[in-house]
Amino acid sequence: MKFVKLGSTGMDVSRICLGALSFGTPGNGVHGWTLDLDQARPMLLHALEAGVNFVDTANVYSAGSSEKIVGQILREYGHRDEIVLATKVHGRTRPGPNGVGLSRKAIMAEIDKSLHRLGTDYVDLYQIHRWDPATPIETTMEALHDVVKAGKALHIGASSMWAWQFAKAQHIAERNGWTPFTTMQNHYNLIYREEEREMLPLCADQGIGVIPWSPLARGRLTREWDTVSARSETDVFGKSLYRDTDREIVTRLAQLAAKRELPMAQLALAWMLSKPEITAPIVGLTRMGHLQDAIDAVDVELDADEISYLEELYQPHEVSGHPITHLPGQH
Repeated sequence: MKFVKLGSTGMDVSRICLGALSFGTPGNGVHGWTLDLDQARPMLLHALEAGVNFVDTANVYSAGSSEKIVGQILREYGHRDEIVLATKVHGRTRPGPNGVGLSRKAIMAEIDKSLHRLGTDYVDLYQIHRWDPATPIETTMEALHDVVKAGKALHIGASSMWAWQFAKAQHIAERNGWTPFTTMQNHYNLIYREEEREMLPLCADQGIGVIPWSPLARGRLTREWDTVSARSETDVFGKSLYRDTDREIVTRLAQLAAKRELPMAQLALAWMLSKPEITAPIVGLTRMGHLQDAIDAVDVELDADEISYLEELYQPHEVSGHPITHLPGQH
């Protein structure tokens, strides 16, 4: 496994981050492709033994049971200080008022609940899952700063949003002497590259670690376009992210994979890892083969002609992966 610094944190993380969206306990609103504790354990342990030291989950994944499973397996593994553990806050975790969003009340309640489920005193990275237009960003940044100062998180990160929003949050943190974001978890892959316009250049300029979600486009970059999976047939959110014209890029990926005698997933991840702005893509998995493809991709290199071959058919997309947020005064 290869390692790289996570933004300005000074922490070393593996070039692959294991995403725990697919981990969950039956009965907690999980999907048909979700893995319970006994199914998740060998995959996470194999990843750790292969050198993957970066694990990402969220308070809303499988109604909190993803955090429980990750926490239990990490306790069984031991070596907590070697693991860079990340989780997220924003989505609704319970009915009624204050069960969603980035208010001070929500953040202070959710960090304690996440730590309890994970069975740890701190997380290395605490991320806002999305922007909260109902809460002033000053309130959110001060609350996150206090979480860090209380020792419950070492660093904070953001996820999919507009570049102006990210810049605003960073400016407010700097102006007030609060903890700034050190990472950006955004939607980016071979068939969705809108982040290259504003967010990736901003992150490169500011030394922000970039850890994209859905680097394999919800499985679209792992198989022929018309092939379906248990997840693709039930993933309503995923169906909104991509369009049929993207199939031509996937066809090229399949052709290059056949030529290189490598799985499509390895080439798609190798393409992403070739980008200097990218720290570690977050790779979800439901089978051991998915994990091995991700681990092996770290050592796959593409030349300039291969990269150009994969990229040249790209067409602009509408922004997806986070809500369209209007500037003040716009409708």
